[in-house]
Formats: sequence, structure tokens, C-alpha cells
Amino acid sequence: MTSGRAPVLLSHPACALHHAFGHPERPERIEAIEAALAADPKLSTLPRQEPEPVSRGRLETVHRPRLIEAIYQAASEADDRGEGSWLDPDTWLGPGSLEAALVSAGAGVAAMEIVLGGQGRVAFSLCRPPGHHATRTRAMGFCLFNNIAVAAQEAVERGLERVAIVDFDVHHGNGTEDIFYERSDVLYLSCHQSPLYPGTGAAGDRGRGEGEGYTLNVPMPPGCGDEEYLAIFDLAFGPALREFQPELLLLSAGFDADHRDALAQMEVTTAGFGAMAARIRGWADELCGGRSAWFLEGGYDLEGLSAGVVAVVTELRAIG
Repeated sequence: MTSGRAPVLLSHPACALHHAFGHPERPERIEAIEAALAADPKLSTLPRQEPEPVSRGRLETVHRPRLIEAIYQAASEADDRGEGSWLDPDTWLGPGSLEAALVSAGAGVAAMEIVLGGQGRVAFSLCRPPGHHATRTRAMGFCLFNNIAVAAQEAVERGLERVAIVDFDVHHGNGTEDIFYERSDVLYLSCHQSPLYPGTGAAGDRGRGEGEGYTLNVPMPPGCGDEEYLAIFDLAFGPALREFQPELLLLSAGFDADHRDALAQMEVTTAGFGAMAARIRGWADELCGGRSAWFLEGGYDLEGLSAGVVAVVTELRAIG
């Protein structure tokens, strides 16, 4: 049972199965988060839920069947061989990877269902692999399926007319942008280091056709920290959200802008992540009845990642 006020945390043992030796997107990420949450008496007793794997049909609402079939086939071959292979120079698929990816996407759907169904006002999927780089037709950037896009699409199919996605991962969520670029029912907001992988997310990319104006990219130079991120939140994202009036807020929560993270060159502190969460909590309260669902994306320094998640969950715990 959930309290309706405390954030609901979603996790699953299968998320430890996806693993490539030496890869920064590793099971230890979740282990570090869980240890940090368990060490905090105020967070260790938060309500928990174990999600179910997403269905193939739900994946097909945002991904081309050809991509899904290719991943299923590669996963079957990996399981048979007992060893995996690289889908691209960054993205590994090995024994257990498909199960982990299906659970990670399923956790996103479950988080959305929790907040829409009234079981809780906030839910946080602490699952991996991440998702925001996966496009309609390609798995890339550590991502097999686009978890947040699957959940956003499901919310629209359940009758919501306006869903907003805020992506504060240090890398641009090119997959999420790709999926919703020509649509006006999903607003996509991203602040990200530039230049940096995947090389997308220019300020002039604002959507196309019916989606014109429903993508907002804010590329940031290396070295930005708390002050710059909060300025973007206050001057760009807040006004855009108030104009859009979302019924649900979804967050691509990446912690790789942490000053300790070696995969980028940003300077966000643990307190900065907490401050960003406070802004997001305020937007959710103001615009959509406090309803927000959070999706773990990047964050590869274990200390920075776990401290950032604790700061965010602590802030979300104060909701209501």
C-alpha cells in the first residue's frame, strides 16, 4: 500500500542482469543508489513496488517493429551463446539485457500508472538500462528502449491531452525528441551540455509540423553548475510549462551533470540536484495536481549519482 503522499520507488532485481565488463552503465549504479537510500532513515521506509516487464505491444507504440525484432533476436542469440555483443560502440546487449530493458520500460509505465491512478502523487523508477537516446528505429547511447517515451505515449492513449517531459540529463535525449518531434500533445524540454554526445539538441530544433514549438532545447557550454541550471529552469522551462499547462510531468532524471562525473564536464552539486527537484515539485503542484513520474537516466560516478538521487527523493518526500 502507498500513502499517496510519499514518493513510490520502483525497482527490480532483473536490472542487475544487463552488464558488460568495464562499461560505465553498470549494475553498481543501482547498488549505490539502494545503499544510499537504505542508509537514510527517512528514505529507507518509502513505499516500494516491483514492476512487471513491458509488453511488446507497448514498445511498438513508440518503436518500429523492425527495431524491436532485432533486439529480441540479438538477445536470444546472446542467451544461447552465453555472451553478448555491441549494438554500436556504446551500447551492449548480453545475456539478461532484454529482461532488464523490458523491466526498465515496464517500471516507467508503472510509475505513470501510480500517479494517474491516485496511488501516489510521485513515483521514481530506479531501474536500468536508461532510455532517452533510443529513437524510433535505433538503440544507442546505452539505451535499448525509450522508457519515458513508452510511458508518455501510454498516458496519451489513456486520455491525457498534454504531457510534459523535462530532461536534465547532461546528454541530449535525442530519442525522446525524435519520437515526439512532430506532435503537440507531448512537450519536450532539454538542457544539456554541448558539444557532447550525441551531438543533437540545437536551440533551433523546435519541432516540426504540428509539433512546431513543442520542443525546447537549451544547449549549455561545459563548466555550467547550479546557478546556470536553475536559471534555465526559472527563465525557460517554467514559462514553457505554464504556457503548455501539462496534465502530467515526466522527468528524465540524469545525474551525469554532477561535478564528479567523468563522462561530461559540468559542475552541478548534490545541493543543485535538490534545488532542481524543488523547482520541479513546484511546477507539478502548480500545474498538474502534484503528479510527476521520474525515470533514472545517466549518472556514472557512483558517489555523485547516489547523492543526487538521495537529494531528489528527499525533496520529493516533502511533497504535499
